[in-house]
Amino acid sequence: MTAADAEAHTDLDGLIDSCIASRASRHEDWDTLAFQTKAGDEFRRAQIRYIGSGATGNHDGDSRSLPSEHFTFSNMRLPVGSVGPEHTHHDVEEVFFVLEGQLEVSVHDVEDGTRTATRVLGYRDLIRVPAGVPRSLKAIGDTDALFCVVIGAQKPQLPTYPATSPVHGVTRD
Repeated sequence: MTAADAEAHTDLDGLIDSCIASRASRHEDWDTLAFQTKAGDEFRRAQIRYIGSGATGNHDGDSRSLPSEHFTFSNMRLPVGSVGPEHTHHDVEEVFFVLEGQLEVSVHDVEDGTRTATRVLGYRDLIRVPAGVPRSLKAIGDTDALFCVVIGAQKPQLPTYPATSPVHGVTRD
């Protein structure tokens, strides 16, 4: 093996290592969305970041996450009965892909938020929610719901919580 071959091999090793976020290196962050529990304990949930920080705030200092270029990818754990409150991503679509448990997903009427359509998703089911459509989630059944969350931007805007959301008016501080 020549010196050039060894250098190229090392660069490829560095490249592939810089692109991996192993499960073992992840942790459940119960704090990033903890401000929402001011509206009730049912809003307690954990984010597990892999690529970027999602739309949960500034996690640029989290060295465990891979940098985002075009989208964010995380897992979310909702304990049984927990809720992801009604919220709207105005700038991006959001995808939920269920890995464990059952997830009740609702989309809300954009005009007043009181009309909803709800579906139950299970193992390997997916929903894509377009930008501008309010959505909410609930873990149903007898096990936690664990699901992938993909948001279609490098750094999405923080979501808003419509007046019909229990988290409307709750602040991060």
